[in-house]
Parts: sequence; structure tokens; C-alpha cells
Amino acid sequence: MAISVDTVYKTVLLILNKEQRGYMTPDEFNKIGTQVQRELFEKCFEDLNQQVRTPQTDMDYADRVALTDEKIAEFKTENDQTVAEKAIGVTNPTSNIFTVPSELYKLGSVTYEPSSNIYPEMQRLGRSEFYNIRKAPLTTPTKNFPVYLYEDNKCIVYPDNIINVDHIKMQYVKKPTDIRWGYSIGGLGQYVFTNYPYVATAINIGSLTTSSNDTSGITIATYPAATYTSTGNNQTAVFSVTVTGGAISSINVTSQGSGYSVGDTITFTATDFPGGGGGAAVVTLTEANLFSGSQQGYIDFGLQTSEQTELILNILLYAGIVIRDPQIIQVAQSELQQDKINEKS
Repeated sequence: MAISVDTVYKTVLLILNKEQRGYMTPDEFNKIGTQVQRELFEKCFEDLNQQVRTPQTDMDYADRVALTDEKIAEFKTENDQTVAEKAIGVTNPTSNIFTVPSELYKLGSVTYEPSSNIYPEMQRLGRSEFYNIRKAPLTTPTKNFPVYLYEDNKCIVYPDNIINVDHIKMQYVKKPTDIRWGYSIGGLGQYVFTNYPYVATAINIGSLTTSSNDTSGITIATYPAATYTSTGNNQTAVFSVTVTGGAISSINVTSQGSGYSVGDTITFTATDFPGGGGGAAVVTLTEANLFSGSQQGYIDFGLQTSEQTELILNILLYAGIVIRDPQIIQVAQSELQQDKINEKS
């Protein structure tokens, strides 16, 4: 289960502000939090390597190998051709060279699945092993006993008549996603947490009227001054449109939706409002209208919840460097050192 980015940020601010030691902006927190998450993620592999070399207890919740593997399990996954980050690419329709998913961090296994009941796992080989295996007729790769080379972020599969991208499955550990404490600016200039998940193709919550999307003076119909709700173009976003004097005076996004891109147009016609009749208003989306071009939306930490204490301490350690406070650094280092002693002893 993920760790709430809002909880971590507010905890860090509470500790920093308790004795008026400084402030960490959301942008600083996002960069430092992403760095700390990557450090803790990579540390899991070193911890696992160390634990497998020492005697372990078989008691529940005390097996350190199992506990460390559970931390990595948060990032274990299999490719899905319908998801862009997980899709496997192929160099051309007749190639046996498959590009690994873009989110891959460490490759686990590769399987050949031409049907629902055949799942042979491919053997991973080095170049020298591959050349030797191909020399002997009895060991040459077949579809029942396929092999692959892993080079340059590509899997070269043999026999080379395996070319269907849907028949190749990869099980792997994915990279952590950069965290994001999303915000909007409040009426007093303060940072206000946007409590909805980040979706790059969503429209920013709030006003949609900008200098490049000016809708003032565009007559939609002769309606009384009122606010109407519309989905606009049958998309998933929901808009609150205010009509004053028969013209649109403001458009606000109340539900962000998804699937939008720069240059898309949102058309409001008379049929979107009660009463019918009149013209249409067209708004063209710019980069600033989308989540990808703003600071809205959050992305939680992908780490296991048991990592929350160490996560906060590591962020405080970096915070002490940013605001140049040696005492914060010393306290955080002391707590982290004690945690490491408890884990390794």
C-alpha cells in the first residue's frame, strides 16, 4: 500500500516548523522526496542480498528475507500491452527483437505464451553460452525450449520465428514513479493541496478562461443569468458554465476527466443548456490547461508503509542541507543510524 504524499509532507513541515527552523516548498519536497524514494527502493536490493547470506528465523513477521522481498513486491509487475508504460515494443513486424517496457528497472523472467495453456519460461543466456548451444542440434532453441539474450534494453528471442509481441510476457520490477504533492494557489497566495490523483491528460480544476481562450462576448443564446453544468463534447470532464446577458462570462472545471491533449477543442452548444437555440462557444486547450502543464494532482510514494519513518527521516536529512541547519542533519542521521543498527543486528 502506498504512503500518502500529503501525510509525509505535512509531517516534515511540522517537524521543521516546530522550532522555526525553516520551510520546504512543494517543489523542493517533490524533488527531494523523489530522490529519497529512489534511494530506499535501491537499498532494498542490497538489504535482500545481505539477508540471504545470514541465518533467518522462520517465525511469522520476523523473517527478514521475506520482509525485504515484500518491500520489493510493491514494484513487481508484468507487462500489459494495453498500457503504454508496460507495452513491449518490437523493431518490425517480422523481428524477434523485443524492446522491454519503459518502466522496467530489473528484468525478472520472460515467458513465451502462444496459448492459454502453454507458458514455457525462456532461458536467459549470455553471448558465449548462446553460440555454444546453437552448435549442437540437441540443444538448439525451439518454441518448446526458447531462449533469449538481454542486451541494450532489448530481448533477442530464439528461435527467431517467435515474432508475435502478444506472445511475449515479461515479469519485472518497475521503477518508482516520481512523487508529486500537487497544489493550487489559494486566495492568500498559500499552497492548497489538490486532493485528486495526477493524470497527465486531465484538465485543471478551476477556471478555464485564459487570455488565449477568451470567451467573453461569445453569444451562446439568450438565457437568463445562471450557471449550468455541461460535460462538453461528451468528454469525461464536467464544466460549470456561467451565462450573463446571453453570453458566457466564465467556465469552470468541476471534474477533471482525462484523455485531453494540447490543441483539443471544447465546444459548448445551445443543446448543452436548457432552453435551446443560439450559437456555440469553442475553447482550445493549451498546455497550461492540463495537469501536465500545471502543479495540480498528487502522486503518492510507492514504497511499503513500513518505510514511512525512514522516508521522513531521510527527507529531513536533505531538508537540513537545503536550509543549512546542522542540528537537523545531526538528529536525522542519529535516528537513521539507530534504525540501521536495529535492522542489521
